[in-house]
Amino acid sequence: MQTKSRIPDDGPDELSREMIDLGHQISQLPSPHQDEMQVLYTRVVDSVKRRRRILTLVQEALSQLRLDIKYLMFDLEVTRRERDELRQRLDD
Repeated sequence: MQTKSRIPDDGPDELSREMIDLGHQISQLPSPHQDEMQVLYTRVVDSVKRRRRILTLVQEALSQLRLDIKYLMFDLEVTRRERDELRQRLDD
């Protein structure tokens, strides 16, 4: 009978090689220790995934902010040019 692995296998980008190796080592422990360590391992894995999602969201927000700043700088420059042109026309 084949049992489902307790080690999350969400792909190479999801967990580091060290975390996967740790999961395999935990699965080799005797049952009482394995159960105790598995609970802790699952918490750590969840924390790692949550932090990775948060980091991705922050990186995306920073990228959007950079783009927004570029648009604002462009708008500011165009507005200044228009202002200067209007002043020039009024002076003439």
